[in-house]
Amino acid sequence: MGILEKISEIEKEISRTQKNKATEYHLGLLKAKLAKYRAQLLEPSKKQEKGEGFDVLKSGDARVALIGFPSVGKSTLLSTLTHTESEAASYEFTTLTCIPGVIEYKDANIQLLDLPGIIEGASQGKGRGRQVIAVARTADLVLMMLDATKQDIQRQLLEKELESVGIRLNKRKPNIISR
Repeated sequence: MGILEKISEIEKEISRTQKNKATEYHLGLLKAKLAKYRAQLLEPSKKQEKGEGFDVLKSGDARVALIGFPSVGKSTLLSTLTHTESEAASYEFTTLTCIPGVIEYKDANIQLLDLPGIIEGASQGKGRGRQVIAVARTADLVLMMLDATKQDIQRQLLEKELESVGIRLNKRKPNIISR
């Protein structure tokens, strides 16, 4: 029984129950359950279903994440460099999950990750943005791909989204010394 069915059952029970001093406690419990179920309905589910994992197993010597807005050529670049089948089409959001590929360069295996396109507000969770950015955080290198006709605007937006979640662009990792 889903949340909507539970809500309708509780509402029916409340309407059937006579309101008097003897049933006040029972009605209070029903109203509390109703409020809890309505809150669950409004908030996004925290538990992921099995098989909805987004990140892929890290392999190779280095990990490079291809990040950018939809339809900027991330999948085409991955397919060309790694001979991995990453679907590319003329519509936005063709890539819905993280697609890995491996490049061999001078005896080093470099894992390339084709991430779904992110949109403005991704750092706040819009359009699976948090999942995409979480995978980008695990990469050794983040390669930003931009549309040549909108590169200045897209670059500023991407930098803002990545920096708002703590990804330092063009900066070294800080030296942390414990005393």
